Amino acid sequence: MLKPSLNDLGKLAKDKQLENKKYFDKLKKKTPKNLDCVMQDLHDAEFKKTDCLECANCCKTTGPLFTSADIERISKHLRQKPQQFIEQYLRIDEDKDYVLQTVPCSFLDSDNTCFIYDVRPKACREFPHTDRKKFQQITDITLKNIPICPAAYNIVEEMKKKMPL
Repeated sequence: MLKPSLNDLGKLAKDKQLENKKYFDKLKKKTPKNLDCVMQDLHDAEFKKTDCLECANCCKTTGPLFTSADIERISKHLRQKPQQFIEQYLRIDEDKDYVLQTVPCSFLDSDNTCFIYDVRPKACREFPHTDRKKFQQITDITLKNIPICPAAYNIVEEMKKKMPL
């Protein structure tokens, strides 16, 4: 499957939104026993041919949640006190979570690399979450990630072929 360009991704995702939502609703009602195994295989296959540095759309358009462990680890790496890090980079969102004050991400460099890659937040390490265990529990997150991440889009399209419901 060809990777959708970022220009096309939004429209493609919007066109498939209802279809994907219905598919995920069915998936929750009747979860295949091998779902996590299939998702891991699809995820691995997609990321063998996907270079996130070519895109970095997730870093440019959305921000991760920062856990207290993330804040501790990153502030230590930046040689700041956690409170200094929070004041400089984070805000509390409507769900009472710590998120970035601004997007694109403050730690994104012009070549799409990350200044804090080795200590990046758990949400960044796990994005787009298509290899998570109990995948059926995070389909809402996946629906939100499809218009952001060409790899997530491709994985879901392959998933629907491999596991028609």
